[in-house]
Amino acid sequence: MKKGNVLENKSFAFSIRIVKLYTYLCNEKKEYCMSKQLLRSGTSIGANIAESTQAESDLDFIHKLAIAQKECSESMYWLRLLEATDYLNSRESESLLADCTELIKLLTSIIKTKKKQMVEKNNH
Repeated sequence: MKKGNVLENKSFAFSIRIVKLYTYLCNEKKEYCMSKQLLRSGTSIGANIAESTQAESDLDFIHKLAIAQKECSESMYWLRLLEATDYLNSRESESLLADCTELIKLLTSIIKTKKKQMVEKNNH
């Protein structure tokens, strides 16, 4: 992981939090289905961001980040569902939801910037 890559660092930290939450939900709350879905989507964010650093093209780069964006949205769904079904309280879910929102904003900004650069490159 690059020392200065904010997106990679934040997504990695988010993945760690998701793994710890998964362990808590399984061990303490005996919840296995929704938490497994959250584990998959929540850790996939960072994995797709890591893959994007080795993208074969600008379009591949955008595609990987767009997948990460979708995984963020899915993670938010599972977090809200876990809260709505009383496996998490609002305090537990709010911080993770805020992290997801921040990741989506970063991903959106990077995707928009890359698309703009591609248009400018094609116009020259």
